[in-house]
Amino acid sequence: MKRVEGKVALVTGGAGGLGAASARMLAREGAKVVVTDRREGEARAVVEELGASGLFLPLDVTREDQWVSALARTVETFGRLDVLVNNAGMGIVKDVEEMSLDEWRFVHSVNLDGVFLGCKHGIRVMRECGSQGSIINISSIAGLVGVPQFPAYCSSKAAVRMLSKSVALHCAYKGYGIRCNSIHPGYVETAMVEALAQAGGQAEKTRARMLKGIPAGRFGEPDDVAHAVVYLASDESKLMTGAEMVLDGGATAQ
Repeated sequence: MKRVEGKVALVTGGAGGLGAASARMLAREGAKVVVTDRREGEARAVVEELGASGLFLPLDVTREDQWVSALARTVETFGRLDVLVNNAGMGIVKDVEEMSLDEWRFVHSVNLDGVFLGCKHGIRVMRECGSQGSIINISSIAGLVGVPQFPAYCSSKAAVRMLSKSVALHCAYKGYGIRCNSIHPGYVETAMVEALAQAGGQAEKTRARMLKGIPAGRFGEPDDVAHAVVYLASDESKLMTGAEMVLDGGATAQ
């Protein structure tokens, strides 16, 4: 039997990077997967790979009405919700002196408000359909250690870590059977990491400096994170809630 056979998952930010990798791997392991994003063309391309196991729904994670609609459509189509992967996120490469208040608020609206709305309405829908589900929030090692060029990203991802613990305890004490955990990737080969490398105008030197800080000697790959998502989505992790999984090649162990 596949590891998440019969489960229904919704993945935000599923058009590329970690979200697309997670959607593909969840589908390979037996789940029905709702891929959401604002980038419709790329997200639909991912869904085409999934075949009958996939469904695209447009979702701006900062819009509560769109969360309500997307979750309702998920249940209408697949009958339930068992797994929610709050993956959608973004960053602006500016230090604390350069960043405007509007930019600060925008990063937090996507990275933190979007996760809050997902947790809030995901719990409701899981309870309504009788699912003892799993909420998986994608944070970052930038939520554990500082990155000078990423103040809003660091702040929002640190908040996701603590929000996940609060949600986990809430669900446990209420007896819902719903788990919530966070994943903290280090530098993974994605568009966001490439943007960070390019920001200083010396991409190769920046990438070399990043790599020097990873004891394992390599950047992560999207599938490294997808494997963790599948584990947290599966019943294999049934005792795991309120925890963080750090996938950084040893960077934060130093």
